[in-house]
Amino acid sequence: MRIDLHSHSTASDGTQSPTQVVRAAADAGLDVLALTDHDTDRGWAEAAEAAAEVGIELVPGIEVSTLHHGRSVHLLAYWPDPDHPPLRDALEEIRASRRARVPVMLALLAEHGIELSEDDVARASVGTSAPGRPHVADALVERGVVEHRGEALARYLQPGGPAWVPRTGIELVDAVRWIREAGGTSVVAHPWGRSARDVLGRDTFAALAAEGLAGIEVDHQDHSEQDRRDLRRLADELDLVVTGASDHHGRGKRGHALGCHTTHPEEYQRLRARARRLG
Repeated sequence: MRIDLHSHSTASDGTQSPTQVVRAAADAGLDVLALTDHDTDRGWAEAAEAAAEVGIELVPGIEVSTLHHGRSVHLLAYWPDPDHPPLRDALEEIRASRRARVPVMLALLAEHGIELSEDDVARASVGTSAPGRPHVADALVERGVVEHRGEALARYLQPGGPAWVPRTGIELVDAVRWIREAGGTSVVAHPWGRSARDVLGRDTFAALAAEGLAGIEVDHQDHSEQDRRDLRRLADELDLVVTGASDHHGRGKRGHALGCHTTHPEEYQRLRARARRLG
């Protein structure tokens, strides 16, 4: 059984519709796919219909944007009730923050001689619940300013870049708690692959586990082999589930093909057992 627990569609910042992602997962030989768009469940219904057609299991998920000691940390929520009031309200706040960043980023780009309009960004973000930084990047690609999304992010839209604008996030520990209260279960996404490594050590994971965190996304393209060994050892010490996933975004992220990393079936069953909505 091949299980990929992290993917994105046009409901957030992927470049394929939920249907296309599911069909691509089946073509890639996956048996289980989690659709985990950023801060939204918008793609679930369409993806579930496609999954039934192609005969794979769909895990409804959300990649929640959180903060821990001021650092951005992404938290994967599986099987939560998206209408649970604290979680629902927090996600709407995050989406509103994403939308509000766009005109500010466009104004900063204009100061550097790059003219983009909100209509340009809208054309690059059809289907999404909240246009944001990746869609501004895609508009830069369409305008011919850069060759691909990664270049746009690196040159203009990353922290410290000329058009970087901070966003709102909810506190990591609150998100873990609200996901648990919503009947779901949570896994920290690519914890050591980005800027939050120094605030995601053993003590933090132990405290999150006490609040209901289920696991750590260990096998991810952004982690070195040594990172994976150390995170696997940490997960074992704290009785946390070890997951692996592609973090697929279609053309929006290079080197993250569906199924490039997968979750062991036994770990997947452990994860399912920790979701109250499946009980």
